[in-house]
Amino acid sequence: MNKTMIALLGVGLLATACTSTGNVERNAAGGAALGALAGAVIGNNVGSGSASTGAAIGAAVGGTAGAIKGCREDGGCGATEVNRRQYYDERAGRYYYYDSRSGRYFWEDGRPR
Repeated sequence: MNKTMIALLGVGLLATACTSTGNVERNAAGGAALGALAGAVIGNNVGSGSASTGAAIGAAVGGTAGAIKGCREDGGCGATEVNRRQYYDERAGRYYYYDSRSGRYFWEDGRPR
């Protein structure tokens, strides 16, 4: 079990090393940790009682789900921004929108307003 946990921690550390926003990696690491914990508990109590196998399966499923969630937060993986409301600036003759995450306004092409 210790070798499995060390391997999972090593993979999580390598995954978080290269990031631009951190959402994918952070959510993948969190999902893997929660999945490993839940998998170890379930694996210990169900079937043959192998906590390490349950932890490995739970980490894989949780890490995948977390990575997909982070990718969707970044606007990738098929996510669309349907809730982004655009406003029209009559003086400039262009549309702009408000980004609630950063608290700033941007033109529709992504440049700061």
